[in-house]
Amino acid sequence: MTPNPAAETAGARVLLVDDSATNRYVLGTYLRRAGHEVVEAEDGAAALELLRRPDLPELAVIDVRLPDMTGFEVCEIIKADDRTSWLPVIHVSASAITVTDRAQGLNRGADAYLTEPVAPNELVATVAAALRYARARQRAETLAGRLSALNRATLDFYHAENATDLAARAARGAGRIFGTPALVVVRTAEDGLIQLVGTDDGEARPVVTDPPERFAREVMRLQARDDAGVRLEMVPAGWLDGDDPLTGGTRALAVASARVKGTGSTAAVVLAQHELSEDDHEVLTQLAHACALSLEALRSYREEHTLALTLQRTFLPGSLPATPLADLAVRYLPASQTAEIGGDFYEALPVRGGLLLAVGDVAGHSLDAAVVMGEIRHALRAYALEGHPPDVILSHLEYLLQHVDSPMGATLCVALLDGSGTLHVANAGHLPLAIRDAGGTTRYISEHGPMLGLGLPQPPAVRIPVGPGTQLVMVTDGLLERRGGDLDKALAKMADLLTTAPDSADAACELLLAHFPPDGNDDVAMLIARLL
Repeated sequence: MTPNPAAETAGARVLLVDDSATNRYVLGTYLRRAGHEVVEAEDGAAALELLRRPDLPELAVIDVRLPDMTGFEVCEIIKADDRTSWLPVIHVSASAITVTDRAQGLNRGADAYLTEPVAPNELVATVAAALRYARARQRAETLAGRLSALNRATLDFYHAENATDLAARAARGAGRIFGTPALVVVRTAEDGLIQLVGTDDGEARPVVTDPPERFAREVMRLQARDDAGVRLEMVPAGWLDGDDPLTGGTRALAVASARVKGTGSTAAVVLAQHELSEDDHEVLTQLAHACALSLEALRSYREEHTLALTLQRTFLPGSLPATPLADLAVRYLPASQTAEIGGDFYEALPVRGGLLLAVGDVAGHSLDAAVVMGEIRHALRAYALEGHPPDVILSHLEYLLQHVDSPMGATLCVALLDGSGTLHVANAGHLPLAIRDAGGTTRYISEHGPMLGLGLPQPPAVRIPVGPGTQLVMVTDGLLERRGGDLDKALAKMADLLTTAPDSADAACELLLAHFPPDGNDDVAMLIARLL
């Protein structure tokens, strides 16, 4: 950015400290004629009192010989205070004029040292040079701070879960960057218009307008629908006759809008400021562009996630079979919109002489996991229909995974209810099957073998006699596991709930979901069978 020389040497508020009224008059006259506002103090204490006020000067001209302290001491106090350490100090003196005096003044913090009598043009030029340097430094520090805040805000965009969340994060980020109220408007084909106001204290609130969305629609009209890139406009006060949700139409607005090529997603950031520097323009433009790119990334991810979830659902049973052996209920809850799809699945299949039930989970969360899940489920059905018992089915699936060079393993619990009232259970590293008998007693079948995909043999199936009224409960870890939680305690809690659970399989599913609400980080598959 090219700095504006006129802005960097424009008139400033100058503190003039001198115990001589004559000197204050002479020096003050020089400064006022040069366009500066002068605030006077006759000693060091009065000067320091003025510097405690909120309206700080931009420069101080301080006589070295003051009645209560030296100008050197005043300068040291100014430079030691974080609030005023940036303030340029110019020493003037008619008596301390030796090289030693001038060196001492500069070593103790002064930015310049003049000896009296001071020529008017020398004083004005020295003040202009000090202001130019101080303003350039302040401009650089401000820009560095805003770029750092812009970087933090941009990184924060990656955590947004949806367009509304992104708008809130962008509004808060803009408020922190510029220290002024900021309005963010985003528009997507799926969500329509969303507008939120952020402030420099980290808050974001929805905008209430009457009529609704009028201001947001006008903001969006600043950029044509086929206009990709970033556009920045300065909108005059009263643009919407007072329908300005930031300031009531009393100040000028800076509007940066951005669109990614080939999409209907648009983001705009609106600041309530009279004017912006070139640096501010650049930061505001980059913020709007980052917001638009994040909005497009969310849109693309949503499309990909929807496609993958649709594919995942095609791998699951379309409906539960009608069987005289049991009443069946199932619940399948995919992870939240922003989580990757997983490989949880279930199966309920009438086979010769019985009913086969299975719940499994492919390791990982990705489209690959969903594809492997589909392969395992279809192979499971084929092996079951061929009449293989549960442990043999697991062995065949292990052989399959080894020979198709699957990149992922899986856990799987398979239970076969035969016509004689015996349940055959084979578990490859999955959560244990829960059995609740007709009297309410609940127990887990804890015997299990290794997960599939490790190339290890599976143990024989466990045989358990069961009777009418018994509930069989099979779940995936998405129901019970939580970060920082204890899985054993969760299993114990589920057993306690099943002890008093309703007889209805559907009601039992709802009971478990009510006490183990999904956290959205993992898929949940649950299959409950009540034996008839």
